Amino acid sequence: MPKRLRLTRKVPLAMSEDAWRRLARLSADTGMEPGEALSFLLEHLDSILSPETYQPRLRLFLAELGARRA
Repeated sequence: MPKRLRLTRKVPLAMSEDAWRRLARLSADTGMEPGEALSFLLEHLDSILSPETYQPRLRLFLAELGARRA
């Protein structure tokens, strides 16, 4: 039997409602718990991201984040 993914870190997270809904949907679609789904995304981030869209999306998000903080 395969060994279950061992989650070794617990961190308090703050995320937008949209991000939480996407994470919850990914979890439901894949049968993973939210922490497992987040671990999957972060462990495979380089192969998931599109190099063409990453920088423009990041700049847009950081601009929106600055506006939210102000």
